[in-house]
Amino acid sequence: MEPVRNVLPESMRAWRATRFGGLDALACESTSVPLLYGDEVLVEVQAAALNPVDLKTLHGRYPAVAQHDLPFTLGRDVAGVIAQGSRRAAGWEPGTRVCAFVGQGPGALADYVAVSASALANAPCAGAVDTAAALPLAALTAWQGLFDYGKLQRGERVLIHGASGAVGRFAVQFARHCGAHVIVTASAPTHGALRALGAAETIDYRHDEFEDRAGEVDVVLDLVGGVVQARSWSVLRRGGTMVSALDEPSQSEAAVRGACATRFTARPDGAQLEHIVALFDQGIIKVEVVSRFNFGDARDAFERVERGHPHGKVVVMVEWHQPV
Repeated sequence: MEPVRNVLPESMRAWRATRFGGLDALACESTSVPLLYGDEVLVEVQAAALNPVDLKTLHGRYPAVAQHDLPFTLGRDVAGVIAQGSRRAAGWEPGTRVCAFVGQGPGALADYVAVSASALANAPCAGAVDTAAALPLAALTAWQGLFDYGKLQRGERVLIHGASGAVGRFAVQFARHCGAHVIVTASAPTHGALRALGAAETIDYRHDEFEDRAGEVDVVLDLVGGVVQARSWSVLRRGGTMVSALDEPSQSEAAVRGACATRFTARPDGAQLEHIVALFDQGIIKVEVVSRFNFGDARDAFERVERGHPHGKVVVMVEWHQPV
């Protein structure tokens, strides 16, 4: 298939993992503006949010990016303006404000990124561009974990581990909105914020055993993994569902309890993201951006994520863009 050749500049800036090995391997380089294939559109990046997967990629701990993929442009979340469409991306015209989880290919920490039309959503009407960038991956992870894999229903009890992170905060809000009873584990200083987002019960994992307080639950959304996941079987009702964004749950434990057990990786889904954006525009969910960095200071943004526990999203702003 012949690529669609754009008429924009041939080169752009991009923050790339030049090798595996941490922040020293992160460099801002000049590279080619992406060519478009299939249903892709070219998005002029205005903001890109960072996620833990970006650090995993930089350290060589993300299996989807191998040595032969380097140098690799980082950044899974984008908000910006369509700079160029394609014949197979009907309805997505240049000048449209969009946001997206870009998937597993080269990322959004660049002046431009190619995004499949199926991953695109219109940017929120409310809020700034940094808010639009903060939505896609974390919100889709929470949505898909709860509903695609967890099959969470109104009136059910859900236990969310690691609720104070970006994914967890979205999960609390989505679960509350669907009418579930939301129980969370998180550090005590975050409990007030989590209750405001919709948590009915908050458990301080540093001082309390959740097994003693959670009771029986229908769904466990595991955003922590390891021993926390293993302990969670004791509170999952027979026939319940264990969903993890990290570690593969034990199928033998699931079989004993007649439960469903799934590890999942979020996928781009423009239709789901469009629905989530609508919830934001209606004031049903909130998005918290805790730190903003200029494009030239992206290494500082990575350092902020590497320190851990940001309790919200870290966003890199790309403010150089020209009108389309």
